[in-house]
Amino acid sequence: MRMTTPDEDLAEAAAAGDGQAFASLLARHYDRLFAFCFRLTGTRTEAEDLCQDICLALPAKLGSYQKRAKVTTWLYRVAVNAAHDRRRKKATYAKATTGWGDWEISRTATDAETAEKIDWLTHAMSQLGDDLRDTLAAAKAKSSGTGDNIGTAAG
Repeated sequence: MRMTTPDEDLAEAAAAGDGQAFASLLARHYDRLFAFCFRLTGTRTEAEDLCQDICLALPAKLGSYQKRAKVTTWLYRVAVNAAHDRRRKKATYAKATTGWGDWEISRTATDAETAEKIDWLTHAMSQLGDDLRDTLAAAKAKSSGTGDNIGTAAG
């Protein structure tokens, strides 16, 4: 019986929560929807993702369907809008991540340089006598703000 039911009636029933009507509508139009998504995106994986996004959003979107247009026309418009949204999101993501790799390379280089300096200083301090090393460590702590109470602690 569902095969003879017009698309518009299936869409109306699906919008009202009829899962069987939704399944019938989707079964009837999925292949064409996928082919259209493929034409919009140009790749199979992008078309699969877009088609999946549309199918997930379709139950909520069916509430906005009005019988002024054929279901296929409306569904193609939903697909075009979803493709535009997807492209906008990708462009926003690309813009937000531009330069991220350069920043990470710079940060890693700075960290490596700092580690080398600390290693050098640790090695140099190990070559000093105990009194001189203690004095240098206290002065370094005082200059970095971590040794404010060194004089009072030594008593």
